[in-house]
Amino acid sequence: MAAPMAQATAAGTKEVILSTARKFVDFVNKCQSPFHVIEECRTILKAAGFSELREADQWKIEPNNKYFMTRNQSSVVAFAVGGKYEPGNGFTIVGAHTDSPCLKVKPKSNKLKSGYQCVGVECYGGGIWHTWFDRDLTVAGRVMVKNADKIEHRLVHIDRPILRVPNIAIHLMRDTNDNFGPNKETNIVPVLCTAAQAQLEGHTSPKKGEDPTCQADKHPPVLVSLLCTELGIQRQDLLDFELCLADTQPAVIGGALNEFLFSPRLDNLLSSYCALQGLIESSGGEGSLTSDPNIRLIALYDNEEVGSQSAHGAGSMLTEHILRRLSVGGHATCFEEAIPKSFLLSADQAHAVHPNYSEKHEEDHKPMFGKGIVVKFNANQKYATTAVSTSILREVATKADVPLQDFVVRNDSPCGSTIGPILSAKLGMKTVDIGAPQLSMHSIREMGCTASVHQSIALYRTYFQEYPSIYNSVNVD
Repeated sequence: MAAPMAQATAAGTKEVILSTARKFVDFVNKCQSPFHVIEECRTILKAAGFSELREADQWKIEPNNKYFMTRNQSSVVAFAVGGKYEPGNGFTIVGAHTDSPCLKVKPKSNKLKSGYQCVGVECYGGGIWHTWFDRDLTVAGRVMVKNADKIEHRLVHIDRPILRVPNIAIHLMRDTNDNFGPNKETNIVPVLCTAAQAQLEGHTSPKKGEDPTCQADKHPPVLVSLLCTELGIQRQDLLDFELCLADTQPAVIGGALNEFLFSPRLDNLLSSYCALQGLIESSGGEGSLTSDPNIRLIALYDNEEVGSQSAHGAGSMLTEHILRRLSVGGHATCFEEAIPKSFLLSADQAHAVHPNYSEKHEEDHKPMFGKGIVVKFNANQKYATTAVSTSILREVATKADVPLQDFVVRNDSPCGSTIGPILSAKLGMKTVDIGAPQLSMHSIREMGCTASVHQSIALYRTYFQEYPSIYNSVNVD
């Protein structure tokens, strides 16, 4: 396999690549849940001069200005309005997602098992669940809090190991190396503490009927106490929460030559972060925004890992609603006229060829670390890539000096999908599915390439700047 640093773009020296990758690693380590992702995006966007809009308000959008809005505190849409934008002009879009497979705390999670205080969890998405065993886990997400006559959204992250899903000893299950298939309901139940120690320290469950309206009573008293202490609230003020379990081991740059990313949630925080940075870098200073006839936009959605069918997922009306609002001000068909002038990069991580399972890849389509961003093809429309959309992307990549590589699944292998076909079908927009190559997809810790961060940002930045002129050169409707 070719060395990623050697195959990185000509514009990217090793130190630039590592510096860019370190910033991404810092981002991942602040983003243990989709809610934390959006809060970090909000901080970055505001620092870059983007103004926050509320979806429920009227908007006054002006050329050469930058904006963003959130929905459910787990999806964000940010956009920069070209200086020459008029209603009916196109949209230059990158779409990605904020969620990753994980364990989520159940609505009633208080479980006592053989003297252990455990926490009931649901399996979210298509995770490689055996990788969650014997990891030092914590919880992160949002808590809904009663504050006087207000209901507030609060972020929480308990920054230490508090949970563990222990493996069974091989002495008690001799075939565990041959056939390890845990029952997701009965075997994946994290241990929080022992019931005896919890009782000794005063963490006891309320008696039946004591306060049936208190939502905190549905969960282990120790967990509730930790959350309340972290947030500085009383247990009766805890209304509800959405908590993800997360590994406490941080993302790092690794490998003997510092060429790899060892990290949770690469799928799909790498695409989300790079889309965000590409938009910001393309729209700052005295750049090309003033001469752009389009609106440059990123949409980072929640719930892709479970099909995108939510009010804040790519399958919702969110994207169309926003694009229609941005098309207001001209004549009645401005939105419809904008769609054929627009383009979507659907950005989601891609499968690098595995050194120990290379036979799982189609013989002529084996993406490698460092050799560029992966273009995904599927004749059955699991990906939205077409010859037209690929040709446009290749023009962008040439201008960005970013190499591309092709991927298609074997005919005897199932194919995953992305937000690309969903949005392409809903909007009727030209779309190409792309992503950075990685290994261990959907594991609790994934493996990527440092060069991919630099390459992705360069590709998205150039795409935002160059797409309108490339569109004008394409003689295909």
